[in-house]
Amino acid sequence: MTDLLEVAGLHKSFGANHVLRGIDLTVPAGSVTVLVGPSGSGKTTVLRSLNALEIADQGTVRIGDVSVDFGTKPDRRALRTLRAQSGMVFQSHNLFPHLSVLRNVMEGPLVVQKRPAAEVRAEALTLLERVGLADKAEQYPYQLSGGQQQRVGIARALAIKPRLMLFDEPTSALDPELVGEVLAVMKDLAAEGWTMVVVTHEMRFARRVADQVLFMDGGVVVEHGTPAQVLDQPEQERTQRFLHRLNDPI
Repeated sequence: MTDLLEVAGLHKSFGANHVLRGIDLTVPAGSVTVLVGPSGSGKTTVLRSLNALEIADQGTVRIGDVSVDFGTKPDRRALRTLRAQSGMVFQSHNLFPHLSVLRNVMEGPLVVQKRPAAEVRAEALTLLERVGLADKAEQYPYQLSGGQQQRVGIARALAIKPRLMLFDEPTSALDPELVGEVLAVMKDLAAEGWTMVVVTHEMRFARRVADQVLFMDGGVVVEHGTPAQVLDQPEQERTQRFLHRLNDPI
């Protein structure tokens, strides 16, 4: 299986806070990688660096045949090209409140990719049907539940036809009864062969869907392997402590 994503030596600091300390990561095409770890471990910064929402200080990111060396201070064109390779689903939906559901999904292909409106509309309607929201196309975000808004966010990310899907704790802001509907869409995408990198605390999802799990702490990858290896039989004490606290928070 060919690696779609390759990350080497990724570093990022915010002032004196060295958040990423040399991250290496490979993700085979068609696989699901889950990043787990305590808050502040650098998981979201890794994800945002893959999409060039954060500009790393050092290291390289390759998605398919597009590669960026952050140590050379890449220009805007290189960053736009890298950003175009992936679709990002955020923790807090980030939908445009003044646009309908349909227009939210159409916005990227229309404004950024300059594609024909009729073609984009047809594809957007298909995507909304795919995430179970075809009947909500003309509604506005405020009329939807949190889970529905997040599913619109997934459709919007898919609309730009990315090679890689990135999910930043997509269920953490949802009421418990809404989590399942979002995870179900993500499971379907995995079954369809989408390459995905997911930051989540949903361990059941990681066990059932992930091909590999990376446990991060202190800006480094402490342990990685299959879900069975990392989540059920972790070798590192830091991983064991984290999972114990997650399973028994009191």
